[in-house]
Amino acid sequence: MNKARKIVLNKADKERLEKIVRTRTEQAQVVQRAKILLSKEAGASLEEIAERLEININSVHLCVKKYVAGGVDNALFDAPGRGRNPEIADDEIAWLINIACQRPYDLGLPHEMWTQARLTQYVNENAETAGYVRLSTISRSSIQKILSKAEIKPHKMQYYCEKRDPDFEAKMNEVLVVYKQVEMQFDEQGNLLPFEDVKINTISYDEKPGIQAIANTSPDRMPIASNGVRQRDYEYKRLGTLSLLAGLDLLTGETIPYVSETHKSSDFIEFLKLLDAKYPKGEKIRLILDNHSAHTSKETRKFLAGIPDRFEFVFTPTHGSWLNIIESFFSKMTRQMLKNIRVSSKEELSQRIYQYFDEINDSPVVFRWKYKMKAVVM
Repeated sequence: MNKARKIVLNKADKERLEKIVRTRTEQAQVVQRAKILLSKEAGASLEEIAERLEININSVHLCVKKYVAGGVDNALFDAPGRGRNPEIADDEIAWLINIACQRPYDLGLPHEMWTQARLTQYVNENAETAGYVRLSTISRSSIQKILSKAEIKPHKMQYYCEKRDPDFEAKMNEVLVVYKQVEMQFDEQGNLLPFEDVKINTISYDEKPGIQAIANTSPDRMPIASNGVRQRDYEYKRLGTLSLLAGLDLLTGETIPYVSETHKSSDFIEFLKLLDAKYPKGEKIRLILDNHSAHTSKETRKFLAGIPDRFEFVFTPTHGSWLNIIESFFSKMTRQMLKNIRVSSKEELSQRIYQYFDEINDSPVVFRWKYKMKAVVM
């Protein structure tokens, strides 16, 4: 049957359907089917009717098909013993939820995630084969209600980090011990206490590689009286990337930046040289850092061997970079300075990064780690 073709209702049937639509005592399902027949008689397509009534198109098609096969009564009412249950049974709900909790690809589809429309289509097309005829015409809104009640959101992805380091807890405790030792160097007023032995300068260190230097293709339009929003052309030019190597002194709050075009062992060694020149000879420099290959490379070990007892490395666990305080600083830097940044060259990007660090160091803030500090085993 052509979906766009009208059906022809005789006068009595049409008046009866119009009366059903107006009544307030008739079952909602019967009223809905009456509206379908009247809309189809007026020339509406199946898609238009489904959208107007906010129901699944299969329900519309089934109603019209039953009318053509057996008239108005056949379309409005289910045959005794063969109609749909007024409510969806528990086993039907369980099957639907089971489908929603699987990856579409594992069910033969190319998709990774469900959308509401895709899930509805799959359920409608496969329910009868699975023995759940009732679900072959279930609407998207009904599926949404079922999943919402079960607190299942198959269209959303939430990421987590698996602890793959077998020594995670021990390494975490080692980092927390360092934070505890730093905390003990201050009195109750926050003043730094004198060191009884060799001073240990503790630096929270990490890299931020791949900072993009992006240029506008046309000037921004600044806010004016008629439009208070800054406007920017969608097109842009990529000028390359820079890497930021940075340390945060946990005793003073001072930040130490080093900007490079690469992210190699030689860059890390240059940063270590910068620290070596910054702090007085005879003092120890302790770094909290991750286990990136540049930190343990042959070149780095050779450099460290040339200045024994100067540096001490405390490594965070694998996938435990969140334990490093400077990660919070990088997050703040991204929000405050790097977000939406446009430059004319990589040199300008480098200059602005250094300028940002100068601004931070004008009013340094001593960071304190709080999470799980009570569980530290000294």
